[in-house]
Amino acid sequence: MSRVRRPRLKSLRNKLALLFFAITAAAFSVIYFYVVPQSEFNLRRERLDDLARAATSSKSTLEGLMGRRDVTARELNRRVRALGDATGARVTLQGVQRSGDQPRPEDLRFYTISDSREETLVPENRALSARAVITGEPVRGGGTLPDGERLGELAQPLSYRGRIDWVALYSRSFEDVGETISFIRARLLAATAVALLLALIGGYLVAQAVARRVKRLEQAASEVAAGRFIEPLPVESDDELGQLTRTFNEMQVQLRQVDVARKEFVATASHELRTPIFSLGGFVELLQDEELDDETRREFLDIMAEQVERLQKLAVDLLDLSRLDAGSVELQSEPVDLSALARTILQEFKPAVARHETELELRLPSRVTARCDRERVAQIMRILLDNALRHTPEGTHVTVTAGRNNGAAELTVADDGPGLVDEHQVFERFYTGDAQRGAGLGLAIARELAERMDGSIRTDSRREGAAFTVKLPGDRGRPST
Repeated sequence: MSRVRRPRLKSLRNKLALLFFAITAAAFSVIYFYVVPQSEFNLRRERLDDLARAATSSKSTLEGLMGRRDVTARELNRRVRALGDATGARVTLQGVQRSGDQPRPEDLRFYTISDSREETLVPENRALSARAVITGEPVRGGGTLPDGERLGELAQPLSYRGRIDWVALYSRSFEDVGETISFIRARLLAATAVALLLALIGGYLVAQAVARRVKRLEQAASEVAAGRFIEPLPVESDDELGQLTRTFNEMQVQLRQVDVARKEFVATASHELRTPIFSLGGFVELLQDEELDDETRREFLDIMAEQVERLQKLAVDLLDLSRLDAGSVELQSEPVDLSALARTILQEFKPAVARHETELELRLPSRVTARCDRERVAQIMRILLDNALRHTPEGTHVTVTAGRNNGAAELTVADDGPGLVDEHQVFERFYTGDAQRGAGLGLAIARELAERMDGSIRTDSRREGAAFTVKLPGDRGRPST
């Protein structure tokens, strides 16, 4: 026996369709259960207001007929019929019988004097008439005829010589109100059925379109999560899903770039690690040869020291990047004289400058103070100077400049070498214009450190060669001199 498959309510498509249906049903329910009864109440109140105006306008006329012997019953009936025709209401004239000067409502008795319709079934609302006599004011209410017809009624007390002897009962049928409300309810139910059907169909179609786009994003995300990059998804609209699709495409581009950079880095790092390791291994085997003379052995040891230094630099760079990513780099903000620090760092590079035959020019004022971490700024300077020596031909002119600009402290390292291949990517991790001379990590580390100290580092494309400028917050208490 096959099982009946239930609709998947967890589906976004079904949820949205049901939401459209529920909102439409709720809206029409409010109209049906609140607006329609309120309309019925307003129509009935309007009928009673008409009766009140009719009673007010005809009160003096009826009171003028009281106590007159020349007004016969026939004349009175004619006057009441004329009044009913003029007001558009049924007018029933009632006499009041009471016991005592201050009767209670249950002590009052009423009898019909005249009726504008002269029908057998005459409206009688003793409670309403009694309240009008007791209060001396018109009283509104409702009643029914013996045949079940519902009426809106107003009892108007009429006085003769200061005593209420008559009550004019104005009544108007509510049957037309009931018919109007029934018509509205019938049309509203029909409109509700059509609206619910359209809402269900329209909601399902809209939800299906939305669900299809969401499903496409889900499948694309699964592909990217599995490491399989796909073509950019089409952006079909400017709504939230369109913006999400656009963001997904941008994310995929960035992830692809990171993935390519990661693979290039692995290859570069493997090459950078393999070359000195193999070199060290070869020199170790050669050093084991006891027939080497002292000069050759010393030359091999110097080369091994260079390879160890190369490995050490690569390991330090990787460690710095991992610490920056983890947010574990601690920075101490303090006043630092960039000119003095630059002179100190340049002393470290004197041997390298001499080997490279570099023309080094210093343009450093006596003091340029910045608020930064001394050790990290020194690391940035070493990176910039090392790049200037590593990626330029021998004998290149290198200039180191420091100064202030709009309250910030700046230090620039410029060279007259071949320049930058791509100044927009030069700060990207693992990017290098010359793969044989580094892993492309130094400038990425320099930018991260500068930004962590509320500063920045930029290239200057307006001059020949390459120029890198580090901008740091200035120390306001120590101006440059």
